[in-house]
Amino acid sequence: MKPLHIATGQPAQDQARQPAQRLADDDRWLGRAMLAPAVIYIALLVGFPFMLSIYYSLSDATVGSQVLHFVGLENFRRVLESSTFWRSLRNALVFTLVSQVLVVVLAKMLALALYRDFRGKWLVRLLILLPWVAPISLGTIGWLWIFDPVYSIINWTLAAVGVLGPRNWPVWLGQPDLAMASVIVVDVWRLLPLATVIILAGLSGIPQDIHDAAAMDGAGFWRHLFLINIPLVMPIMLVALLFGIVFTFTDMIIIYVLTRGGPYDTTQVLASLAFFTGIQGGDLAEGAAISLFLFPVLVAVVIVLLTVARRTEVT
Repeated sequence: MKPLHIATGQPAQDQARQPAQRLADDDRWLGRAMLAPAVIYIALLVGFPFMLSIYYSLSDATVGSQVLHFVGLENFRRVLESSTFWRSLRNALVFTLVSQVLVVVLAKMLALALYRDFRGKWLVRLLILLPWVAPISLGTIGWLWIFDPVYSIINWTLAAVGVLGPRNWPVWLGQPDLAMASVIVVDVWRLLPLATVIILAGLSGIPQDIHDAAAMDGAGFWRHLFLINIPLVMPIMLVALLFGIVFTFTDMIIIYVLTRGGPYDTTQVLASLAFFTGIQGGDLAEGAAISLFLFPVLVAVVIVLLTVARRTEVT
């Protein structure tokens, strides 16, 4: 027979089960338990490399070295005195801001077009999602051929319609302004599907009663766009902008495949500079110091955009 509890007469095993049962019934602790695996995963995936970068940035670590020496803030001082660092920071800001403005505007237009029903809508959605589904490295290699100075389909098409002459073909990845424009175009092509899907989800969340009321009041397309669609979808658009900024500011694949930071570092960004300095150049300490400058910029952007998104929510 099961031993009985003296006060209540319940089995001791049931008494031991009661705290666990109460804990399972508590929504607060249940939510924390469900989030714990994700928090641990993020801490290991992001936190450990971040702490390792701080450790390397305060040392003289190099590729192949077995002994580290503490050097304090010497790596940060060298980075701040480098003209290449400031040029890369400026390029990263231009690359990110220009591409994300284009992404948000074009994604809003595509989302409005896809919100309506038409024949072949599923096919259009599939084609729009392909750049995001395909590996970015393979897609960028395709763009590398598109921008090739000899075999570029852009140059051949412009020459066929008479826009370009036989001797004035542009070198898309070899001229500074055209190189920056080219990497921006590829980044827009890559992130446009994600932003479109996010904004389309926001449009689908607007109650149909609001659209019907606006139609009964005689609101035209532009009034409907600026007084209903954009204000109600603004928090979602800011979230799409936030994702785009984080992906673009920290990405180096497009730069690495297309230009390697050239010509003359005119397309070099912080992420690619940290890679070329720390991995290819062998100076892990300075590369880690460069990469850490991404953190305060992204933290400031996240705080500002989330604050603005919260204030623009329609209650």
